[in-house]
Order: sequence, then structure tokens, then C-alpha cells
Amino acid sequence: MRKLYVFDTTLRDGEQSLGITLNVREKLEVARQLVKLGVDIIEAGFPASSPGDMESVRTIAREIKGVSICGLTRAAEKDIDLCAEALREAEAPRIHTGIGISPVHMERKLKLSPEMTVERAVSAVKYAKKFVSDVEFYAEDAFRGDRDFLVKILEEVIKAGATTVNIPDTVGYASPWEYGNLISYVIENTKGIDKVVVSVHCHNDLGMATANALAGIKAGASQVEGTINGIGERAGNTSLEEVIMAIYTQSKSYGVESRIKTKEIAATSRLVSRITGVAVPDHKAIVGANAFMHASGIHQDGVLKDRETYEIIQPETIGVPQNMITLSARSGRHALKHRLEELGYKIEGEELDEVYQRFLILADQKKEVLDQDLYALMGDTKGQNDRITLKNFSISANGIETAMATVTLTIDGEARTDAACTKGPINALFEAVNRITGNEDILEDYTLKSVTRGREALGEATVKLRNADGSLTVGKGISTDILEASVKAYINALSKKV
Repeated sequence: MRKLYVFDTTLRDGEQSLGITLNVREKLEVARQLVKLGVDIIEAGFPASSPGDMESVRTIAREIKGVSICGLTRAAEKDIDLCAEALREAEAPRIHTGIGISPVHMERKLKLSPEMTVERAVSAVKYAKKFVSDVEFYAEDAFRGDRDFLVKILEEVIKAGATTVNIPDTVGYASPWEYGNLISYVIENTKGIDKVVVSVHCHNDLGMATANALAGIKAGASQVEGTINGIGERAGNTSLEEVIMAIYTQSKSYGVESRIKTKEIAATSRLVSRITGVAVPDHKAIVGANAFMHASGIHQDGVLKDRETYEIIQPETIGVPQNMITLSARSGRHALKHRLEELGYKIEGEELDEVYQRFLILADQKKEVLDQDLYALMGDTKGQNDRITLKNFSISANGIETAMATVTLTIDGEARTDAACTKGPINALFEAVNRITGNEDILEDYTLKSVTRGREALGEATVKLRNADGSLTVGKGISTDILEASVKAYINALSKKV
């Protein structure tokens, strides 16, 4: 079987399209989980886009080992210089450079003739090769471009030293048979194509990104690019977990194999959702909450007799334990640690002690602590900034029109209290926090959902703050009290800025 290289662009195509600013610590957390998942290449960012992205790529390149670390550039020497500098300490650096090759891109965006486009592409690849041996070239909007011109420009960049050529369906316009046919055409007609890796990069504008990527792989591509949970520009990118499991279930049909550890899929999906604030729909393939649920009586009867009647993938394969057990306030550290390990979390020592204390508080509020509660608990524990914490709060309301909130925060060890009176308790809480911290960011979005079912269910609040530079910061908070969950989420977002 051919080796399939898995190229993850969650931290670049996924993050930049959301308008969300992930800090370096959050990006490192995702990158480390991607290493556990077994991806081959992590596209860590676009260094020329901002100083923050430059620093993130530099830090990931220095800290993350065992995979290729990639940075995106345009076909411009300044971009490539910055990318090379950011990747300087990477164990296996890759520069991903390219240019638009469709008529609409060349004529209207770039104002270049086809000949000038080829010249700039070749120049960019040659320049990138001065810094790294591994250079990937992307032919942006390749599907809407002329096939013969695509072949021509690929032949030239291969001569110039490109080691991977990326053939994107940038606007998600292709159908699977058309995209597969394009990959076949390129492989059959491009001189030197056998010396490089052919990559597929698809978008989901018409809902066919996964199908198109699989068609490209079946046609001969040896690298797939995508994101966790399919996040990305407009309607999103190819969902890597969908491609991985489609090949896992029918590997002989595609003739490829990867080094992905499928049991890390669920944990990776949860992490990306928590950090980006983008919820995974319940009906999402592979990682949605309903992916392994059976409501129909006929289906339930079949699954009870033989799981294969209605399950093509066993939940354990992607890291979702089959045995659903519950914990309570009487459960000890060992029981908690054992269940967390089954859910994919390995914690010891002081970290276990801290989580156990949080668990006891939660268990006192609920009779039973379920797996979904533990997922939320671990998400609430990780990545916290202790410089700003909630000490206490109180609410008094006069009907539905007016509410007064008094909030006490601990900031760098000092307790600070203030109050605000406005319409609704949530608004009052947020305004009191603003008065204490001096925050002037705009509340862009606020959502609240139940983590589990029942009257004692945990509430999970998500807050998105629009910063002065236009970027978004995401905060999350959990509690059986929805007011507490909400103010914790707001504080969490502010803490990330600090």
C-alpha cells in the first residue's frame, strides 16, 4: 500500500478563517495533541500575516518534535524570509508557497499573465529551497484553472525543486468524479510527477470536501490536507477525521495506509472544539454526540444482537469508551484517575490532586458525574490563567427589567470588588467584571448549553470577545449554576488576553 501523508492545517487554515486569536499556549496544546494523533505535517501558521502568527510558528517549530512543521507563504521573498526565520529551529521544516493559477485569480487578483505567474512560482520555489530542502507548492484555485496550464506550472516548479505539489479545490466547486479525474490527469501528464508527493486540499462549499479528498486519494494522491472537525474558510475544510475513518473502514479500496492513531480522534476533536469555541454538531460524522447513538427500536434490537448490524465503526476505535460508568462524591482518586485514563487523559501528582478537588466540588453539586461531565471538567481545568479568578458574586433582581451584580475577582493575588446595574443578570455580571478589569472589548457572542441531561446538568458557557484589532478571544466556563458558568467564561476570555 502507498503511504498517505496527513497534513493538518487546523492551526493555519482553520484558525485564521475563524477570526479567533489563539494564544501560543493554546496552539502548543493543539500541536502536541496532533503529534499524539499521528499526523505527518502540522501547518503551524502564516508567519507574514502578523507578529503573533510569526511567534506562534517559531514556538511550535522549537517545541514540537516528531513531525514536519510547515509555514505558509505567498510567492514573495519577504514572506519566505519570515517563514524561514520562524522555522529555523524546526526539526523538519517545510515552506508551503504558491500562487493562484485560475484565470480569475491571475487576471483580477494578481494582475499577472500566465507567463508571469509561472515565472513568479518558479522564483518562489527556488528562493524557498535556499532555506529548506522540503518545499510544497500550492496552485491556488487549481480546479477552476486550465488543466494544461496547471500541468505546465507544476512541471516548472518540480524542476525548481518542489518536493510536494498541492492541487486545491479552493472554493469547493468540484464534484468527486471531476476532482478525481483532475488528479488522474495531472499524474498521467506531468513530467517529473513521480519524484514528488501529490497533495489534495479541498473546501466544503458544496458539502463535498471529504468526498473530493477521497476521490483524489483513490486517483493517486499521497497527501491529504484538512482540519480537525472540518473548521476553516467559509463552509470549512476537509474533515481529517472523516477521511481517516473512511480509509480505515475501507483501506483496500483506497490502497493507502497512514500512521494515524485512531484512538486519539475523539480527544483531538474535543480539544479543538474547546479551544476554538466552535461546537461540534451532534450529528457530525465520526465525532458528533449522536454518531454512536441508536434511537430507533429496530436499530436498538439489531445492535443488542450484533453491533455490526448498525455500526460500521466501534466507538472505542476513535477513543470513545463503550462502558459508560458513573462516579460520585464517594469515588476516590484511583477511580477518577482510572476513568480519566479510559477517556484519554493521563494525569499524575499535583495535577491529579487539583482535578480531584474540582471533581469533588462537582460531585457535591450532582448525584452522578458522567463521562461528558469529566470531559467538561478537564476542558475547564486545562489552559487556565490564574492571574484573574472568580472569588464570589451575588445577584439581586427586580423583575425581568433590572438586575444588580456584585463581583469579587482575585487579580494577581489581590481581591477587587465592584458592582453594576443593568438589564438582565448576565449583562450585569459582565459589566461588573468590565468595571473591575477596565475591559473595553465588545461581546461578540455568548452561548450556553447543557453538557448532560437532567436538572443537575452542567452548563457550559462560551463567550467571544471582539478585540480592538478585530480578532476574537474565546472563553469557556462550566458550572451547575448557569450564572457562574457565564461569568467564568467571560473571565476566561479576559485571562487569555492577559
